[in-house]
Amino acid sequence: MNANQFPPSNDAQNVTDYPNNNTFFLVWTLKQNAPVADLKKGFQRLCALVINLNNSSLDRFPNAKASCVLGIGHDAWKLLELPEPLPKELHNFEAIAGDKHTAVATGGDFHLHIRADEKSLAYDMATVLSDHLTSMADCIVEVQGFRYWDSRSILGFVDGTENPHGDDRNYFAIIDEQDPAYRGGSYVFVQKYIHDLKAWKALPLEEQEKVFGRSKAQDVEMPDEVKPSNSHSALANVGDDKKVVRDNMPFGSVSSNEMGTYFICYSSNFSTVKTMLTHMFIGNPTGNYDRLLDFSVAKTGALFFAPPLSMLSDFSG
Repeated sequence: MNANQFPPSNDAQNVTDYPNNNTFFLVWTLKQNAPVADLKKGFQRLCALVINLNNSSLDRFPNAKASCVLGIGHDAWKLLELPEPLPKELHNFEAIAGDKHTAVATGGDFHLHIRADEKSLAYDMATVLSDHLTSMADCIVEVQGFRYWDSRSILGFVDGTENPHGDDRNYFAIIDEQDPAYRGGSYVFVQKYIHDLKAWKALPLEEQEKVFGRSKAQDVEMPDEVKPSNSHSALANVGDDKKVVRDNMPFGSVSSNEMGTYFICYSSNFSTVKTMLTHMFIGNPTGNYDRLLDFSVAKTGALFFAPPLSMLSDFSG
């Protein structure tokens, strides 16, 4: 099917929304040895809360572009006895190790992606969900992202230039014929990167641009004959027919100088994401890894599945 012929899915969570000004990313793991019956009841309530908060935010603040997307990990899917067979490519993410850098695997049972132009609304949504989850799960990652100028990372370059637009976002992010039982769903892959800003700032502008393969000021891609083969744009993009919808956000603490990027992408299949990560961390060819990794270290890595809305509704009871 041609991307331009792919119809919007009315059954998908808000996986194709564009990045906005304020974001909460939360990864939770279910408490060990908790009664499964209690976890199932708590999960049912979680799904109901996500649906309620999305509907309420749309009614109360229609211009706030607020939403919450729930992703579920492989082990939680099995423990909670959700439908089988599982989504075809839902499994525990396994680390991808190159000679120098590794895409680590840290896991997680639930991922919450909360967005709103109004920070207060994003905070309230995150608080309601966290208050509920605390009794059944532990939060292992909490990142508060923010929009930096014209969608740039803290490194100063525009992030997400290769994102698809229009109906192409639905085509690349939402499952259709690939897995009919989960039509309207989406794979969610996340990583938390920490930047070495001292080393990065010591790099001359010309070298920074070679790392990205783009100009810093105008975000213009270098011609193929000039762009280094180990630049980020050369390795992170694996073909016009293999794209994902990214919603990355910068985050960090100025006082500690620990600044980074939370990478998140939605895809109709995980194989595209795995190819991208393999090119970046192992190299294409092997050894020709993404030079950006010399300045940005992956601290987390996990794969989730965002069920379609109809399934989320079923889960809510």
